[in-house]
Amino acid sequence: MGKDIPKKSVIYMIYLDNAATTRVCPEAAEAALRCMTEGFGNPSSTHKPGRDARDALKAARGDIARAIGASPEELFFTAGGTEGDNWAIRSGAKLMRHRGRHIISSAVEHDAVRKSLDELEKEGFEITRLSPAPDGSVRTEDVLAALREDTILVSLMLVNNETGSVTDIAAIAKGLKASGSQALLHTDAVQAFLKVPFTAGSLGADMITLSGHKIHAPKGIGALYVRKALRLPPLLLGGGQEGGRRSGTENLPGICAFAAAVNAARQDTGAAERMKALRCRAVDGLRDAFPDLVLNGGGAPHILNAAFPGYRSEVLLNALDAKGVCVSMGSACKKGARSHVLEAMKLPQKVVAGSIRVSLCRFTTEEDIDGFVAAMAETLGALIRT
Repeated sequence: MGKDIPKKSVIYMIYLDNAATTRVCPEAAEAALRCMTEGFGNPSSTHKPGRDARDALKAARGDIARAIGASPEELFFTAGGTEGDNWAIRSGAKLMRHRGRHIISSAVEHDAVRKSLDELEKEGFEITRLSPAPDGSVRTEDVLAALREDTILVSLMLVNNETGSVTDIAAIAKGLKASGSQALLHTDAVQAFLKVPFTAGSLGADMITLSGHKIHAPKGIGALYVRKALRLPPLLLGGGQEGGRRSGTENLPGICAFAAAVNAARQDTGAAERMKALRCRAVDGLRDAFPDLVLNGGGAPHILNAAFPGYRSEVLLNALDAKGVCVSMGSACKKGARSHVLEAMKLPQKVVAGSIRVSLCRFTTEEDIDGFVAAMAETLGALIRT
């Protein structure tokens, strides 16, 4: 007989990096397992397992579409937010290039947007990257002032993934319409979905990017809303799945888990208010421990970007990690690099260098927040301020 595998010791962990990813909720995990072990057919197959899979796909699409007030025919599944952003921007520019080559975005977008725009710039498109307002949002008047006759696309995130700043996409959409602009409007709503209320109709965007792993679904699944009348060219070619818009056998376990996570979150109607209250509790506790606290941006209920001038972010993060507290310096995609978002906000270097991001979810508790604040107070007391 082989040796028993030793059990790992359980370490209490306070996880406050939910803007990077979230723990998969039980409903999503159960849906994925059921799909992998029971409803494992290919939705494109004509036999009964295939038809059952197709029914599950249809039901999941309907559930997620309802969550943003869209028609199921307007929702297309992707591998996540990065693919959705790439598809919207690159294919949107391709669709509109005969009308012009000017695109408006901002200096505080996610790298999936920034790097897509960099590639388009190499192909001859002209990109206007707007600076943010002091609160980290992008002002409607700045977008409208940058409009030109040859502007074909505007891409701006709804909630900034590093600061939680909220840009008024609905006002921008109304401004574009009032100006008679031909430009398509895309918004990365990954951090806003099920945290900041919106519908496709209320936003007025032509394309909206969503992601599953920010709302307690697994990684590797997302969706792109495409306004019904918009014939957005596909980014991926192949077997013609997703109505010919996104080829590749659908990730049905991920899709069913995504829908289950959406349904569970929609039933938790008080989540946003709880997160907002917990964010305020964290701010109050941090200010008691460090009166010189600086808040960067803000607006969304689940993201707190706080600066401790005189301390280094990476030192604070390492010390907190050793205490079982998980926060971040900003986007996980940056892998520890200095935040382009805070730099674009033109914050003092001591603020940028001492900033951390604390991000909550609907499962975050008062005990988590109090534990984090206590750990931060202890950390600050043990370090020398420069």
